[in-house]
Amino acid sequence: MESAKTADDWYSEDAATFGDRLAAAREHLGMTEEDVARRLGVKSDTVRKWEGDLAEPRANKLQMLSGILNVSLRWLLTGEGAELDAPGAETLDREVSELLREFRGLRSEMTRTIERMGILEKRLRGALREVQQ
Repeated sequence: MESAKTADDWYSEDAATFGDRLAAAREHLGMTEEDVARRLGVKSDTVRKWEGDLAEPRANKLQMLSGILNVSLRWLLTGEGAELDAPGAETLDREVSELLREFRGLRSEMTRTIERMGILEKRLRGALREVQQ
C-alpha cells in the first residue's frame, strides 16, 4: 500500500523528467489526463504517452500545455525557473523557503556550467585533432 506523500518526497527535481513535470502540473490543478487531452485536442492516450516519456509533444502543443497548466515553458521542459510547490510547502518557514530557492538556483547554475564545460571539451578535442593531423 502506498503511503501518503510528504513535502520531502513529493517531487524530486533531480530525477524529474518532462513527463513527471507534466503529470505533476496537471495533478496540481486537479485535472485528469482526459481534461488536458480535451483542451489540447489530442487523445488521452497521447497525454499518457507524454507523461510516461514515451513520446514528446510538438512545439505548438508545448506552448498550449504551458498555458493550460499555468507553468512556464522553461520549467516544463527543463525543470528550471518557477516551479510547483509541494503540498504543505506553504507551511515552511519563510527563511527555509528562501534558502531552498537559493539552493535550487545554485544547482541550476552548476548544471548550466557543466553543460558549457561539455561543449568546450568537445570543441577542444576537435581542435586538438585538427592540430595532430
